[in-house]
Amino acid sequence: MKPAYKRILLKLSGEVLDEKPPDGSSKTMMDFIINEVAQIHAAGVETAIVIGGGNIMRGINKDDENIHDRVTADQIGMLATVINALKFKDAVESRNIKAVVMTSFSIDSIAQRFNKSSALECLTDGKIVLFAGGTSNPFFSTDSAAALRALEINADVIIKGSNVDGVYDKDPGKFKDAKKLDELTYNDALENDIRVLDQTAFALLKDHKIPIVVYRMADSGMLLKIIRGEKAGSIVRN
Repeated sequence: MKPAYKRILLKLSGEVLDEKPPDGSSKTMMDFIINEVAQIHAAGVETAIVIGGGNIMRGINKDDENIHDRVTADQIGMLATVINALKFKDAVESRNIKAVVMTSFSIDSIAQRFNKSSALECLTDGKIVLFAGGTSNPFFSTDSAAALRALEINADVIIKGSNVDGVYDKDPGKFKDAKKLDELTYNDALENDIRVLDQTAFALLKDHKIPIVVYRMADSGMLLKIIRGEKAGSIVRN
């Protein structure tokens, strides 16, 4: 079956990587997600990934009360994304799938510096490309980095892994009457203040008409359904 999306950018939260998947099918969520990624890779989908660093560092004073400066906290967060990308790469390659880590700043002995041409070459060669280091600038989230890289590699879609099964009209963790929205436009999200990604990332993707699919990371087989174009999660598009 021909995939609905040839090239994707998958945005994952770092905070869930060390958790146990609900169905107990893998040692950690990272192992579970890699099995899911392996399925779409086998289907011929060119796959780029941006992973957050929240399992290591997220925000000022959460894990270290001595860190008070926002710039320093963001720099630590950028390094945390590199650690997660390296862990993910190692686990992917243990399954005989080639992968490469590209960073937004130079750490040449550890990973490649991001270069659009090199990234595209790796993707077309069948390698999974992990973009780490955010944008290399403080005050920008990994959502913004994901949107930027998606534009640079001409991704067909951004797929965002979440702890809920899609986009809701309000927080389903707080409101029992929250309704899942299978499909909505960028304007719908803006008018109803529905936060799919941070505002910078959202604006970039809206302007360039790249759809966003939100799905629950712990749902087995969901990535494969999304790339096949089947009804899965929620989709935001113009």
